[in-house]
Amino acid sequence: MLVITPFEVLSIFLMSILAGLVGAIFGLGGGILIIPFLTLVEGVPLPYAIGASIVSVVATSSASAATYVQDRLTNLRLGMFLEVGTVLGAITGAFVAAFVPPGILLVLFGILLIYASAVMIAGRKTDSPSGVAPDKVARKLQLGGKYFDPATSATRQYEVTNTLTTLGISGISGLVSGLLGVGGGIIGVPTMNLLAKVPVKVASATSNFMIGVTAAASSSVYFVRGDVQPLLVAPLMVGVVVGAAVGTRLLRRTPPLRVKLLFAVLLVAVSIAMILKGFFPEIVL
Repeated sequence: MLVITPFEVLSIFLMSILAGLVGAIFGLGGGILIIPFLTLVEGVPLPYAIGASIVSVVATSSASAATYVQDRLTNLRLGMFLEVGTVLGAITGAFVAAFVPPGILLVLFGILLIYASAVMIAGRKTDSPSGVAPDKVARKLQLGGKYFDPATSATRQYEVTNTLTTLGISGISGLVSGLLGVGGGIIGVPTMNLLAKVPVKVASATSNFMIGVTAAASSSVYFVRGDVQPLLVAPLMVGVVVGAAVGTRLLRRTPPLRVKLLFAVLLVAVSIAMILKGFFPEIVL
């Protein structure tokens, strides 16, 4: 049984507010901050950190998804279609995680973050290009949409393309979610934005809708395995709900380019810390 002091509970709660805010803005679920904090700062064993993170992702999604749906930022049709791949991947990843050494998971996590930051920087000037022709699947399922952007005071219409490839990569994002305890948005948001040509705000909002279902599918495996510790999960869930409520308001008013750049900088910083921890387990920040 994991022992946590009252001061550690307070620090976890305060950190989780920031994690919920970041998770809601970028559609990540907050796991990219929760896991590094718990492992690098608090010294929590990685399996417990992943179990707590994956449960908190459900809370983040619940707190922010409803607002995005109400604002019509979320593409519900696209989210439900891609969820087929992410749920299957998430359950698979949760089972596989029990057989992978923690050091390897940390290094994989860091490399994944570098990848995500690189693709976001590469496509930072392209949000939703005009003239995108929907493919056959997108046209048949009517996956295109439109939304009002308060940051530009304009209504934007968009189409979806490369649908089946995006579905396949969504399966990989679900696998990553179940394996590493993150929401899957690390892969899902860049993929929807750069490959499917969905605006970054819509991609973030749709990811927030998806990650709750994805995380719920894999968290049950961690719960049965005994990796979900109540003393970790309780302050995390309360904090991320508070942070997510703030993050949903910030996303509405933030220009798309700034969202991408902030996303990339955040991922690079965390990735370096996680890779170092993977190679040098004795490191404590």
